[in-house]
Order: sequence, then C-alpha cells, then structure tokens
Amino acid sequence: MDDLLSRLSENLPPEALITDPDVTVSYSNDMASFCDAGTPAVVVLPRTVEQVQHVMRTATELRVPVVPQGARTGLSGAANASDGCIVLSLVKMDRILEISPVDRIAVVEPGVVNAVLSRAVGEHGLYYPPDPSSWEMCTIGGNIGTASGGLCCVKYGVTAEYVLGLEVVLADGRLLSTGRRTAKGVAGYDLTRLFVGSEGSLGIVVKAVLALRPKPPRQLVLAAEFPSAATACDAVCAIMERGHTPSLLEIMDRTTIRAVNEMAQMGLPDTTEALLLAAFDTPDPGPDLAAVGELCAAAGATQVVPAEDAAESELLLQARRLSLTALEAVKTATMIDDVCVPRSQLAAMLDGTAAIAEKYDLTIGVCAHAGDGNTHPVVCFDHHDPGESARARESFDEIMALGLELGGTITGEHGVGVLKKEWLARELGPVGVELQQGIKKTFDPLGILNPGKLF
Repeated sequence: MDDLLSRLSENLPPEALITDPDVTVSYSNDMASFCDAGTPAVVVLPRTVEQVQHVMRTATELRVPVVPQGARTGLSGAANASDGCIVLSLVKMDRILEISPVDRIAVVEPGVVNAVLSRAVGEHGLYYPPDPSSWEMCTIGGNIGTASGGLCCVKYGVTAEYVLGLEVVLADGRLLSTGRRTAKGVAGYDLTRLFVGSEGSLGIVVKAVLALRPKPPRQLVLAAEFPSAATACDAVCAIMERGHTPSLLEIMDRTTIRAVNEMAQMGLPDTTEALLLAAFDTPDPGPDLAAVGELCAAAGATQVVPAEDAAESELLLQARRLSLTALEAVKTATMIDDVCVPRSQLAAMLDGTAAIAEKYDLTIGVCAHAGDGNTHPVVCFDHHDPGESARARESFDEIMALGLELGGTITGEHGVGVLKKEWLARELGPVGVELQQGIKKTFDPLGILNPGKLF
C-alpha cells in the first residue's frame, strides 16, 4: 500500500488521491443489488490523460487491479470495486472540448454528464439523442462503457451508433486512438465499437468523438390506456408494422403506474392495466398521432388522449422517467432487469413476467422501451427478509431465462457487470466466451482492468 501510494503521488496532485477509508468506501459500488463489492486501496480522480496514463503504468508495474468509474448510476455492478484495487473515478475529466455544427460532432471527456452535453449542443441547434433515464446524473464515459440506450432509441438508436472515435488509455499506459471525425470511415477493424459496451475491461476511455443530429422539433405525446398488457403490445406491433417512426414508444404496467402516482401524485390512470406512450417529433405530428390513436383504439384501448402541447407532453414523459425511482420506493430494495426481446414477443415477455411475480409472491413492475422490445422488470423486495430476498433473486433469473427463450438477450442497455456473468455465458455459448476472453487477454494480458466483470 505504501509503495502504491508513493508511486501514484509522483505524478498526481494530493487532491487527486483519496485514502480515507470512510470516503473510499463510498466508491465501492454502483446501484445494483446482489453484487459483491470489495474495498479499494485508493481512489484516484485524475483531470488529465497523462494522469490516467501514470495510474495505468503504475498499476501494471505493481500488478494492481484498476476499476474505472463514472457516476456509478449503473445497474449491473460493473463499477464495483475489488479488494485492494485502484478505483479510477473519471468524473473530474468533465470538459466539453469541442462542438462543431458543421461536422455535427462533439468532442468530450468521459466525465461529462449526459444532460449537460445535451443542453450544450442544443444551444447550437444540435441534438445528442442517447438519453438514459439517469441522464441528469450519468456520464458519457459510463454510457459508452455500458452501451446505454434511453427513451428515444426506437427512432434514434443507442450510444454505440453515436460514438465515432475514442482515445483510450490501455492497461500498460499507452494511448490508443480509434475511429474518426468524419461521417464515414472503414479503415481497419472497428475498434471503436469494440470498446463501446466493454465496461472498462479493455481500456480507459479518456476522450470521445460523438455524432450529433440537427435538433428536432419538440415532440408531442399520446397516451393510450389498455385493459391488458397484451392489447397494448398488439398496438405496438401494429404501429411498427404500419411503418410509423415514433420518437418514443413506451409501456408502463399497472404496478408501475400506481408507484408513480404514489410518489409524485401525477394523476395517471391507475385503474388501467397498461399505459402506452407514443410520441412524434416531426414538424407536424398531428397526422401521425391521429393514425397511432386509431391503431391503439383498434387494438382495444379504452381511452386515447393526445397531449395538447409540449407542456402536457413533458408531464407524461416525466412520469415515464420516474418509473424506476418510483418502483424503488415500493420496498426497501429492487433488482432492475434489462431483458430485450423481439417486438413480436413483447406481450409474451410481459405476461410471462406477471406470471413469475405471482409464482414468487412478489411485486414486479414493468416499464419498457416498447418500440425496441427492451423491458425493465423491476423486482421489489424487502432486503431485510432473507426469504423474500431469495425469491427476488430466483425471479430475476427466471425473467432472464424467459427472455432467452423468447429469442431475446439478457441486457439491452445496462450491461453485464457482476450481476449477469453467468447469464452472459449462457447467451454467448462456450465458443463465444472463449473468443471474447481472448480479446480481453489481448488488451489486458495481466487481467488488471476491471477484474471479475463480464466473465
């Protein structure tokens, strides 16, 4: 420990090193339940690329594991510390280095908060689409690490589609540049995409070139009430089959609606079984909203209410953004699943989750990015009750198994981390795991980068 701190302090200012155990313990874990976390030896908060390189050179020389972190809003344990590790918190590297309206790019450091970037580019008439529910807190580096998504994915896609290039400090301290600033580029293997979603296991992202879009008009939202999750999912399938391109298409089940009303008194229709939110951000969204409203009614909606203006639309979107927070207030703990299935299997996923909740006598609310089939079943339980905690973990696993059975994936945007290691192996199969472990070894032969995650 003394040798480690001595070596780190050679090229780091005192304020960049935290060793007080009462403080370092707060950096031990992200927001995931049922994920082991160790005790870090030191927390480092670098402000420059050179400082990150120094940390990695020191870690390689002394064979000390390094766990990179952003805002720790993750839900899979990917940012959890291991015993004796260096926690490398990148939140102080928070500069927006460039915004180019001509090239439609932003160049940022990893600690930039998603919402801060969104507002900054908005001042230039531009738009950075990926918008996780935690966008007011989560960082771009964390978004890249987990390949995060958000509410707008149905039209605009996920983080991976907006990362054009990266600067990455490798395990041995070398600096690697990947990708480009240009609109097109196919030179060599796509290493940029390899780092997106790698959860800090291959290198430390210290700079990112991000694609931007022209800022769209303010979206208008339609809310439709349904007597069952199945009828709401029928409407989703009809909307997509008819070729509509909503900017948002979200489902909240009855449990989620009640939780949001309980927390925020928003007056949502908690007597309905499912609420579907659809939005369009075209210059004239009226015809699209009317057409979607007709499809919802044909699918069995009991009421269809289009928002009259942007303020009403924002109120409905705020209700959706509060879903996870509201469900977290139902019990003392939650496990937030992240299973993505083909849209055609969305109804089977929601109905199957409801059956699992009944089987295990648990409260499980579901909110979903219905437009791309990404469901978020939230298992609510009392962590002081060992029996209920055990049932929660079993139900969580059963939900993931259901997703795979329906042709889906164990994670659409939250990542694998510690929580889903076993399930990653099931999804990839032995050949897939072998090849991915080989990639890991190429970039990190000593196994010091975020050990114990993914595999």
